[in-house]
Amino acid sequence: MFLGIDIGTSGVKAVVIDHHGAVVDQGTAALTVQRPRPLWSEQGPDAWWAATTAAVQSIDPTVRRAVLAVGLAGQMHGATLLGADDRPLRPAILWNDGRSHAECAELEDRTAAFRTLSGNIVMPGFTAPKLAWVAKHEPALFAATRTVLLPKDYIRLQMTGDRATDMSDAAGTLWLDVAKRRWSGELLDATGLAVSQMPTLHEGAEITGTVRPDIARLWGISPVPVAAGGSDNAAGAAGIGIVNDGDALLSLGTSGVIFIANDRFKPNPERTVHAFCHCLPARWHQMAVHLSAASCIDFAARLSGVASAADLFLRAESAGPASGPEIFLPYLSGERTPHNDPRIRGALLNLDHDTGPERLAQAVLEGVAFAFADGLDALRDAGSNVDELAVIGGGARSHYWGQIIAAALGVRLNYLKGGEVGPAMGAARLAQIAISGASPTDICTVPATAHVVEPDPGIAERLAPKREAFRRAYPQLRQGDA
Repeated sequence: MFLGIDIGTSGVKAVVIDHHGAVVDQGTAALTVQRPRPLWSEQGPDAWWAATTAAVQSIDPTVRRAVLAVGLAGQMHGATLLGADDRPLRPAILWNDGRSHAECAELEDRTAAFRTLSGNIVMPGFTAPKLAWVAKHEPALFAATRTVLLPKDYIRLQMTGDRATDMSDAAGTLWLDVAKRRWSGELLDATGLAVSQMPTLHEGAEITGTVRPDIARLWGISPVPVAAGGSDNAAGAAGIGIVNDGDALLSLGTSGVIFIANDRFKPNPERTVHAFCHCLPARWHQMAVHLSAASCIDFAARLSGVASAADLFLRAESAGPASGPEIFLPYLSGERTPHNDPRIRGALLNLDHDTGPERLAQAVLEGVAFAFADGLDALRDAGSNVDELAVIGGGARSHYWGQIIAAALGVRLNYLKGGEVGPAMGAARLAQIAISGASPTDICTVPATAHVVEPDPGIAERLAPKREAFRRAYPQLRQGDA
């Protein structure tokens, strides 16, 4: 048995798989996000640890005792600042925090190597500008910082006592020379940091340490090896076999991602395409990232008084594609691809007297789909040809939303059995590779297909005018004209 743990934004998921890759048991525990000021998004690292323990302990004790290795996955970019005693100095600044936009501009102006070595535009979501913000606004805390860790790696520290990370998560800090897969002294120096403050680097299936005996007793497992793991997106890709050049997936989680595996480093920062290391050796990937995806469903359910996300999907389906003039811009936390705009916010446009929960729900599904279409356009401009996307994440449960997305993107969607398990599955697979010595391609296989959604030309035709209205709305909203 192999345990995969995913430190998400809305919760922690723990999954145990067997030697054949089948899910044996799983547990979850919820997390909340604190937003004390506009643009801010934070979580307490100790809340991650409490949720991780709760998620693991909810798994059947017999299954836990059979675990042979653990792998970790987690939300990217979170700045976890630790002092000399390895305790957090402040709440972690999360991936969807937008406070550091001024520091981003300063880093871009001062250090061109951020684009050439990291392969990415400096954006507020990444870790480096967060530390530049701390240095400017909380200098005493910055001076006290001895280690900077990513969310999953704080859990590793509690589990094993080791300060370590993997290449895919490290790439999202902007301190990694992504082509050479090593920390860049030049990029770290640009934010006043040193390699000594960084965790050691490992490939995703390398062992970084062993579960401490006290934690093993707490969790009801043996003191087993812990694999480096991967960022949530890379681990999610490994979990469904998206590891070879040209393989692609669509992740419908809190945020939304189109992920394309590459056999070489292919940066294209001008189009706000992310270019990172994969969690497996000699592999990289490109991403179009959207800060709000399935989270928009929960937002719309609260806004319209609908009982649940499932009810919202039913109401949208009862209205049907392009059932009204309403346009939803899903920028609840700002946006990355293709706009790189942390200050933009969501909007509902073209409301009239007939707007109701059904049409509102449909507009939200369409708005997220149109944002994905913008991202896919950016990836195609970066030289990637995508005809099919595997689908993972909680939003994958709605087949109707799949019809809207497939039509908006003009691609086939392949829903895989177990795809909703997500990054925790990939983390467990990396743990299996770590102790078995098996080839990644033998373990990271593609699950069986549950169903396929082909793009419907009729739906695409109905959506086309709304997609154009969606495209026109962003610049107007950004300029305050809408």
